[in-house]
Amino acid sequence: MGIRSFLAFELPVEIKKGVSAVSEDLKNSSLNARWVKVENIHLTMVFLGHMAPEHLESIQERVGAVCQNHRPFEIIIQGLGVFGSKRHPRVLWMGLSGDVKRLAVFRDDLQDALEPFGVKTEKRVFKPHLTLGRFRKGARSTPDLDTLLSRFDTLTSPACLLEELVLFRSDLLPGGAVYTPLGRWPLER
Repeated sequence: MGIRSFLAFELPVEIKKGVSAVSEDLKNSSLNARWVKVENIHLTMVFLGHMAPEHLESIQERVGAVCQNHRPFEIIIQGLGVFGSKRHPRVLWMGLSGDVKRLAVFRDDLQDALEPFGVKTEKRVFKPHLTLGRFRKGARSTPDLDTLLSRFDTLTSPACLLEELVLFRSDLLPGGAVYTPLGRWPLER
């Protein structure tokens, strides 16, 4: 079956503080959603799917080569939003601004480097976000959703740097996903 895995950035401390504060408010709301554990929130760059164990070393070499050609990225929290519509929301996310165009190029470079390993190329425009929760099937908008989106519309944070890309193994267990780092690559300065 392979190793379910993805490439992502762990969150800087200042961003994690903002995520944690908002997450507490969300858990106390009436929204019909499953909330992501704060310690599991990260900025995903590429989902690899089920990676063949025999490709691990080659994949790591290619990821390392891509990271050598990019410098750290500056990010800033930028409000909340939903995927789906407000009437039929699917995902509640925290937006990010900053070096978004450079992050998109980085994501594309990673996808190009990993294409020989069967990694599915994402064609949608890269929209950096942090998934806070997933609405349960059939969930509908409530006044709570509008209130939360309005309250956090101007949410921001200090500018922070993403300096190290991580390859995570993802094991889906009854108590939730468990992420284990398999490799780390610093971005070149």
